[in-house]
Amino acid sequence: MSTFPPPTTAPAGWYPDPTNGGTRYFDGRAWAPIQPVIAEREAHPDLPLAAALGALGVLLGSLLVGRTMGSVVAEIGPDVLGFAVAVVLGYAPSVMWAMYVMRRWGGGRPASVGWKFRWIDLGWGPLTWLSAVACQLVMYGLVVLFHVPLSSNVDDVSDPDITRAYQVLTVLAAVVAAPMVEELVFRGLIMRGFLSRMGPVVAIALQGLLFGFAHSDPSRGAGNVGLGLVLSAVGIALGTSAYLLRRIGPTVVAHAIFNGVVLAIILSGLVDNADKELGHVAGLLSLLPY
Repeated sequence: MSTFPPPTTAPAGWYPDPTNGGTRYFDGRAWAPIQPVIAEREAHPDLPLAAALGALGVLLGSLLVGRTMGSVVAEIGPDVLGFAVAVVLGYAPSVMWAMYVMRRWGGGRPASVGWKFRWIDLGWGPLTWLSAVACQLVMYGLVVLFHVPLSSNVDDVSDPDITRAYQVLTVLAAVVAAPMVEELVFRGLIMRGFLSRMGPVVAIALQGLLFGFAHSDPSRGAGNVGLGLVLSAVGIALGTSAYLLRRIGPTVVAHAIFNGVVLAIILSGLVDNADKELGHVAGLLSLLPY
């Protein structure tokens, strides 16, 4: 009787299941239906709040130092050298902080800070980009509707005085360095640090706002408000994707598409100086240390 259904005279109870192993309930006359097993989704990984606050502080401090030193170097040497210094000093400390967090709180696993990629991310990335564009367009419409000051952060890219080497370095920084470092910081470290102290809705929204307004530049004045709001919508969309998929692979791809589309439009000359605002519709450049 250990491997076959009990006789109809057997009392109701749990018996070895003759079909797929395990146990199954017998009511005295028939077997109970097999209940589907629904596995609960694992909780989103989080990090201590110190990891998030440290990442934010390191990024802001390093960008300030990078821009300052880059300007100094550009004054005494080629612009391209100053830009390279700004990129390295602006991003390298954040990578070092991520490695520290990974070793101290993540058991040395890159996935602990969201650094995980799959081939399917080449599909999720474009979908994430499209959703971010939709969010961006909605926020852009609200900014225009309510006459919120808005300035572009791509004005310098097509400057006729900019050398070809400078433009090439800008492309590498925007399409390669910026997506990797910024996603690691905002969606990998900051959002996961917030998740240890607050719910996902608040954590995603807050990291998105920080992402948007981290693009502020004093030279833009009040235009930073509109720019920050538009980019915050993008940050929230990217954060939602990273939260649902439990990794930053798709958001790195989406971020690279954003920056690549804008640079292609600006450098191709399709958008002249009078129509630079179209850059917001096509996809704005994310944080670049210049």
